[in-house]
Amino acid sequence: MRAATRRFALRQSDLDDATCLVPEGVAAVLRDRPAITIALDHRVHGVTPTHLEYPVTLRQDDEEWWFDGVAWPDDLRPGVLVTVAWRPARDEVVVRTAVLDEPMRIDGVAYYHDYDPEVVTRECRPGPSNRGQVLAAVRRLGRVYEDGTALFPEADLVRRSGLGRGKRGTFLLRNAVDQLIREGFVTRVTGSLDASGRPSYPAVDGEEPVEMLFYAPLVEPAPLPDEEGEHGSSDRREHWVSGFVRKLPPGSQPSPRQRSLHQQAVDSELLSEPLAPGYTFVKKHHRNG
Repeated sequence: MRAATRRFALRQSDLDDATCLVPEGVAAVLRDRPAITIALDHRVHGVTPTHLEYPVTLRQDDEEWWFDGVAWPDDLRPGVLVTVAWRPARDEVVVRTAVLDEPMRIDGVAYYHDYDPEVVTRECRPGPSNRGQVLAAVRRLGRVYEDGTALFPEADLVRRSGLGRGKRGTFLLRNAVDQLIREGFVTRVTGSLDASGRPSYPAVDGEEPVEMLFYAPLVEPAPLPDEEGEHGSSDRREHWVSGFVRKLPPGSQPSPRQRSLHQQAVDSELLSEPLAPGYTFVKKHHRNG
C-alpha cells in the first residue's frame, strides 16, 4: 500500500475520548496486528517540541475507522487541525500539528496551532448560564460560515436554547440576548429564510425576511504561556473587558456612536487599532464569564 494522509479538525469528543481518525485504507493494513503504535510530533503551546508514542487500538464506527487511546496534549483545543500520515516504508503512523505564526485567542481561548474556524465555532462550550445557552444555540445550531461567523433566526431561540418559555423564560431570554449584543458577541440583523428554513444574510429577494443574530468570533493575538503565567488557559470568571474592535455582518458598518467611541479610545491611547470597513467598536463592559 502507498503512503496515506488525512487532515482533519479535532472535535471536543476526540479530545475527551482520546480518539483519532484513521487515513483511508490504512485500517486494512493494521487491523490484524497484535499491537499498533502511533507517534505524535507536536510543539507544546507552539514552542516546545515533543515526540509522544501511544499504543492504540482500531475501532470501526459508522463506516469510519478510529484509533483509540490517543492522549491528546492539554494545549490542543477543539478545531485544531491534525495530519495523520501512514508511512509504509517506515511502517509507522505519525500525527502532526502545525504551529501558528503567532498564537491567537478566539473569544478568550488561546490557540497555538492551525485550526478550522468553522469547527471552532461549532464546538463551543460557552457554559450553563443564560447567555451561554443562547450563544451555544447560535454557534452550534445556526448556519456557520468558513470564517467561523454564524447566523441564527432569533425567533427560534425560544424552542432551541432552553429559554424563553413562559413570562419568566421570555424575560431571561431577552436579557441574555441583550447581554450578548452589549458584549459584542452577536449583532441583530435582518436576513431571510428559504423554503427549507436555511438562513441567509443579506436577505435574499423573494425569501421571508426574518430577524437574525449574527455571531463573529473575536480573534486577537494571544500572549505566550510564560507571558501570562497560565499556560494559555482562559479566565472565564466575571471580569471587565477592555474596548475592542469586532467584525460586523457582511455589508454592515459601525454607527456614528461606535465610530465616536472608537476615536475616543484611540485619542486616550487605550487602543491603536484602526476601525477598518466592516468592523465596529465594542466599549469596555462587564462580562459574566
